[in-house]
Amino acid sequence: MDPASLPEQLSAVNEQVLNSSGGSVSAAVSLRRFLCYGSESATYSTRECALGIESALALMQLMEGGHGCEVVQEIRRSNLEGHAVRAKPSLFALAVCSQHGDCKTRQAALRALKDLCRTPAQLFTFVQYKKELRQGSGMWGRALRRAVADWYNSQDGMSLARTVTKCKHRAGWSHQDLLRLSHMKPTNDTVAVVCKYITKGWKGVQEAYGDKENSEDVQKVFEYLEAVEKAKHCTDEQELIHLIEEQSLEKEQILTHHLKSKEVWKALLKEMPVAVLLKHLGKLTANKVLAAGSADVAAVCERIQDETALKKAKTHPFNILVASENYKRGHGKRSKLKWDPDRELVQALDCAFSRSISTVEPTGKRFLVAVDVSSSLSSVTHGSSISSVAVAAAMCLTPGGSTDCALPITWASENDKTVDVFIIFTNNQTFGRENPADTLKTYRQKIGLFSKLIVCGLIASSLSVADPEDRGMLDICGFDSQAVDVIRNFALDGI
Repeated sequence: MDPASLPEQLSAVNEQVLNSSGGSVSAAVSLRRFLCYGSESATYSTRECALGIESALALMQLMEGGHGCEVVQEIRRSNLEGHAVRAKPSLFALAVCSQHGDCKTRQAALRALKDLCRTPAQLFTFVQYKKELRQGSGMWGRALRRAVADWYNSQDGMSLARTVTKCKHRAGWSHQDLLRLSHMKPTNDTVAVVCKYITKGWKGVQEAYGDKENSEDVQKVFEYLEAVEKAKHCTDEQELIHLIEEQSLEKEQILTHHLKSKEVWKALLKEMPVAVLLKHLGKLTANKVLAAGSADVAAVCERIQDETALKKAKTHPFNILVASENYKRGHGKRSKLKWDPDRELVQALDCAFSRSISTVEPTGKRFLVAVDVSSSLSSVTHGSSISSVAVAAAMCLTPGGSTDCALPITWASENDKTVDVFIIFTNNQTFGRENPADTLKTYRQKIGLFSKLIVCGLIASSLSVADPEDRGMLDICGFDSQAVDVIRNFALDGI
């Protein structure tokens, strides 16, 4: 779909417009791909590439065609509906829109800032992209100052206190930089406390609020910041543990040398998110925080097997598989850390994997999952550090010889099987008698259905199976947790 042909209804960037091109790749579909994983091509790779104007040609094409506001809406929709598996492409696209020649586009982009930048790291990244695009000159106009100030003022004091103390700087920017450059003026008392902390430090907060009659909300923020500061200078282990438990302090707010304490880790474990817990199981076992047969191990096992908690945390089976395989290996991928895998934890991880399968929301699509069973599938998958055969086996569960990627499609055609999405897991892209892309097109004609094809080259750094002009084909190089979401988005026409 050429931008010139986009109807006026594109103000909603709706499904009808985006999908009206049939099987061809439109500028709008290319934009969706870019927002999803940072490339307009039909290839998702676990290796992220640098972002630039040259990698976002469809974005620029739509902008130049007068559809800037609609592009901003699509950026916002893509993020709010969970189609963007990587945050940076959307932030880059928003930065481009925020300095477009069209005033309405610029205003729409900066209004969307609060929705897209949910963490300080994302806000810092957005500002850095603007700096790079403007080459550092004249970027701090009134509109950007207001948008950044609104980002801080739109949060309640406690949430802001937590987030700014967990992430203080990123991408060359700090909160102090942004408050100074945006001429930030707090619009409520609790945000004012946090701003005072950022600009004047804890001493400034003490001088301004320490001896005053504060409101209940202001006092809560004051006490939280006080706990964060005490944790930095605390020399008594029990006092630090009390601070962690009383104010729910997190790992990012604890100094490195304090994390050598087993008891401090045990205190952090009580409120630690499931995803973070899974990541640190090896370290916790190596440091004897999780000692065999202990109550702590039992508590962790109960948490990671809790189906309700897994669903709430949106923990995909693949993420548990990666954590399980890494833990069973008994040593870090790059570090020298080693541990003896605890039998109870291994069993709990296996159980968690099985239970998490039921938490995956069905797509309603008919899948045919094909796995290459040649000897090459014993290799390690790029992006995951686990064997490619384990990845393939796991993914066979969630969607419900020599290598010939056309065989699954041929089999479905010969056996009159109706398939919405073909997924092929392989270490090769060998073609047999027919090219898989051509075979798929023949199958579509026979069945009368716009079936899709995904080829996952688990150890590939590049693939060339997908027809770049066909929006129903996708190559995946390597495999990671984000690839799972890319597959779902692709199956549901999200990209």
